[in-house]
Amino acid sequence: MLLIETLYTGEAASTARLQLDFDARTKSRLRTQLADGEEVGLFLPRGTILRGGDRLLAQDGRVVAVVAAPEDLLEARCANAEALARVAYHLGNRHVAVQVGAGWLRIQADHVLKTMLVGLGAEVSDLTAAFEPEAGAYAHGHHHAERGATEAKIHQYK
Repeated sequence: MLLIETLYTGEAASTARLQLDFDARTKSRLRTQLADGEEVGLFLPRGTILRGGDRLLAQDGRVVAVVAAPEDLLEARCANAEALARVAYHLGNRHVAVQVGAGWLRIQADHVLKTMLVGLGAEVSDLTAAFEPEAGAYAHGHHHAERGATEAKIHQYK
């Protein structure tokens, strides 16, 4: 099994692809497969969240491109900015990962949230696409109170 423990920021071209949905890209320990079927073990620093376009350095020296896999999503659009802001507020209040675009919000498919969005007046569409939610206000990482009372706490996503 190929071992990957490091993010790569160098200039070398990628020679392999690792396609993962967003949930898998939030795991720092994962057994999975490259696009060609080769087994891979990810052992990244805890709290690492991979994004489509990131690159990893495998133990054998190969550079592996991370590809955001298409997944089932909901896209919400509203009649005006105020209504869209209201929808965003209610999703944020539920700590839902949200991808923001020009006039739309995307979330992972969830029938309960879809009902809520429709109830708030949003026009909701089902689609399949890569999911790249917002990094959040504290994009530098996840912190815990024991590291210092003055450090910000965030929940799941960086």
